[in-house]
Amino acid sequence: MRMRPTLSWTPPEDLPPATTDPGPVADALGAGGVLVLTGAGISTESGIPDYRGEGGSLSRHTPMTYQDFTASAGARRRYWARSHLGWRTFGRARPNTGHRAVAAFERHGLLAGVITQNVDGLHQAAGSEGVVELHGSLARVVCLSCGASGSRRELARRMEEANRGFEPVARGMNPDGDADLTDGQVGDFRVVPCSRCGGVLKPDVVFFGENVPASRVEHCRGLVGRADSLLVLGSSLTVMSGLRFVRQAAEAGKPVLIVNRDATRGDRHAAARVALPLGSTLAAVADRLGITVDGPAGARG
Repeated sequence: MRMRPTLSWTPPEDLPPATTDPGPVADALGAGGVLVLTGAGISTESGIPDYRGEGGSLSRHTPMTYQDFTASAGARRRYWARSHLGWRTFGRARPNTGHRAVAAFERHGLLAGVITQNVDGLHQAAGSEGVVELHGSLARVVCLSCGASGSRRELARRMEEANRGFEPVARGMNPDGDADLTDGQVGDFRVVPCSRCGGVLKPDVVFFGENVPASRVEHCRGLVGRADSLLVLGSSLTVMSGLRFVRQAAEAGKPVLIVNRDATRGDRHAAARVALPLGSTLAAVADRLGITVDGPAGARG
């Protein structure tokens, strides 16, 4: 299935109103069987910017598309230079209260699973297990020629060696780990090839315009089918990759609850959208359920 490269969505005026009462979320979690779907908004409190929220990176940055990456050596040079620099900052991000609350709900047996649209690994760093990374992970790379996969840390080491002295100052960072650099700052950055076959390496993430693996989509559909309710955290649901699961749950008569400050493309299908900050809201829900949210977790793997 193709992930539609939809970069923006304008909310219609007749969307149902949001609420500031987290009670429905607490009720759903208290009943158990909740499937959690998270987006970039859950990681903003860890210092990773959102795409579409207030000050979102789409206002200044167009994410790399699969078509551009595969068609142009220049595009790949720009991407890897920016991503190499961004990885240094991205790798220092720590799980926040929202990630830790989701892990706590899982430990208490309240969840039917966790699906994330994020590529940052922060759910796992917070202690969540069996997370489905819908769009892949920046911690892995894959060769487009031979299919070999490898560690991003190892690739970063090789790129450091090939680009000694590459120390530009980025203007900002984006949710995909892509640092804001000018073409002049990119310069003649050297892209390293696959160490096995010399082919083109790509981060093991789903770029805009790329296919989400069908087996992954079907696995997620199975999770939706077995869940009692769906809880969306920090996603605008602009792209179909996440919205399809909201629609599936609603068509099956399963309650859909959304915690997101701004309107989402799934609001029409939701029993409620709670327009509150994620971290404090989930902490309050955990407290209402008598669940302790652990303190700061370590670095992501």
